[in-house]
Amino acid sequence: MEQKKIIEPEKVACEVCFKEIPLSEATSVKATDYIVYYCGLECYDKWKKQKAPSTPVEES
Repeated sequence: MEQKKIIEPEKVACEVCFKEIPLSEATSVKATDYIVYYCGLECYDKWKKQKAPSTPVEES
């Protein structure tokens, strides 16, 4: 009887929550010199808000 080897899918860690997810299911964004992965849009939005430059508040 021949046994088939089960091959685990390649996994990556979400940039925000560090949850390991299959590469085929990850959402990715190409940054300047690298690619960052997210488990979903919620984590991507959190990352994007953290990286967004803050707008200076004008004092009157």
